Amino acid sequence: MPLAELGAYLAIGAFVGFFAGLLGVGGGLITVSALALMFTAHGFAPPYIMHLAVGTSLAAIVSGSWSSFRTHHRHGAVDWPIVRRVTPGLLVGVAVGAATSHFVSTAFLKYFFLTVMFLITAQMVFNVRPKPTRELPGTAGLAAMGVFAGLVSSLMGGGAAAVGVPFLTWCNVSTHRAIGTVAAIGFPLSIAGTIAYAASGWNAAGLPSYSLGFVYVPAAIGISVTSIFVAPYGARLAHRLKGATLRRIFAIFLVLTGLKVAISV
Repeated sequence: MPLAELGAYLAIGAFVGFFAGLLGVGGGLITVSALALMFTAHGFAPPYIMHLAVGTSLAAIVSGSWSSFRTHHRHGAVDWPIVRRVTPGLLVGVAVGAATSHFVSTAFLKYFFLTVMFLITAQMVFNVRPKPTRELPGTAGLAAMGVFAGLVSSLMGGGAAAVGVPFLTWCNVSTHRAIGTVAAIGFPLSIAGTIAYAASGWNAAGLPSYSLGFVYVPAAIGISVTSIFVAPYGARLAHRLKGATLRRIFAIFLVLTGLKVAISV
């Protein structure tokens, strides 16, 4: 692999790792758009550009998610009872999404990504607030939210925070605690998504060398190397900023990501 290509993956990893820590995001939203651009430039099979970008993103965020949620846990910002109740549904959603992805086009994945980004960004920009009496749903409600978050995330290459953080803040969970909790949820999500996308694309024709199904291994490793070291710095900064500031950063982050995806494929 050329040094320039390796350097690009390392740079993406540093940027992704910082946002993984700062916003509780595994970095998938940035990673997918960046990889789609790179894979297109390298002439990878057009029908599988988005599939490879999504699967590789899920593999690349495993290490950053681990580093991020451990840092949030040390700050006491992970609500483990919520994590335990959401995770089973989350894994079901990931499996369904990855299995479905094999039968949909790159265009569908792209426009699905943009639609979800528009809805979430609108919620953050207009600062839709929960009613004061709103509480977290029971186990069944949290499991259902997990299925939805897992399905969305597996079709976007990450993005559990785009669903989970607004939902938890809507249920009167503080912004910092919502981010930390979603960071913890993102770790099993990324592992399950990686396995599912590798299996889903195992027999696909025309994939590049060094691919495991829809996971391009060199990119996943390159991004992981730097993201795991940078994520704690973003997580530390998150605990020094006010909730309103984090929401504004999150909204700007989603807008920029959406614009990248709109021109990438």
